[in-house]
Amino acid sequence: MSATELTWFKSSYSGSAGDDCVEVAIAEQTVHIRDSKSAPLPHLIVDRDGWTRFLRYAAEH
Repeated sequence: MSATELTWFKSSYSGSAGDDCVEVAIAEQTVHIRDSKSAPLPHLIVDRDGWTRFLRYAAEH
């Protein structure tokens, strides 16, 4: 699945000014993460379990 086929949304923790935003797209087996300022560039892809572990870690720290 290409980045243009994904439905991206801005992280709720990103600022309201529109810059420095993290965007996420959820696919069937993976989660895609990108910097909104660099949307055309390659992005990070993790499996759903990895994404869950990351969110749990982030919430604890």
